[in-house]
Amino acid sequence: MLLKSIKDIYHKELDGIYPREEVSAFFSLLTEHYLGLERFTLVMKPDLLISKEEEAPLFMALSKLKEEFPVQYITGKAHFMDLELTVNEYTLVPRPETGELVQWILEDSHKAEAALRILDIGTGSGCIAIALSHRLQSASVTAVDISAVALEIAQQNARAHGCNINFEQLNILEEQPEGQPWDVIVSNPPYVRESEQEGMPVNVKKYEPHHALFVPDEDPLKFYRKITELAAAHLKEGGRLYFEINEALGDAMTELLRTHEFSEIQLRKDIFGKDRFIKGIKK
Repeated sequence: MLLKSIKDIYHKELDGIYPREEVSAFFSLLTEHYLGLERFTLVMKPDLLISKEEEAPLFMALSKLKEEFPVQYITGKAHFMDLELTVNEYTLVPRPETGELVQWILEDSHKAEAALRILDIGTGSGCIAIALSHRLQSASVTAVDISAVALEIAQQNARAHGCNINFEQLNILEEQPEGQPWDVIVSNPPYVRESEQEGMPVNVKKYEPHHALFVPDEDPLKFYRKITELAAAHLKEGGRLYFEINEALGDAMTELLRTHEFSEIQLRKDIFGKDRFIKGIKK
């Protein structure tokens, strides 16, 4: 079958589910992933003949996309900042907004005179820990998660990028990581309230790990509260606590940090203008 014919099938099957531009992006990504074709080939060689063997994975991917299965789980790869990371159904797909959180930490850390001790809680694919370790090469980074499978993926990603990170499996609601005191604690914990599922994209709420996404409506701060308590006890004086947060909980998070006597509390918006990050300094 001709390359352009397969692309036409993608649009016919998927344009009713996704924006047309996104379908084109899917096709470019998948032809590069499975066939090694660079994107200009789609323009320069639309009549390229694709064998039955070569087209099979493209049609398998098409069937998954029709079910709104995340394309990152199809390829097993996701891009975060300038890193390519392995991901699967046991890890969240890294979001650009989380890259903004990392950038904030980097901005605050570039003048650090001593090697920083950094703790990433709920590391998932390892995206935050690896991005920080990659850029703050003198830092000592520890990353924890409740999922053993997620930690295997995170360790694989760390090795791929030459990062020496200490990974620990633990339930942050019941256990404390070793290695304190810390200079920086960062977390992107579960923060989507159960009642907010209805408005979420199918590819997220159906396929990404629920334990990493959702919290009960009656206690949406359960992870933040525990991590803030840990930070209040185990950050160094002047140490920094960073969170990615639910956009609806900015005031509640500000009050939580204030209650635990953090100073210089800052709420920061993401690229979409939503309250998405918060930072506090331990007195």
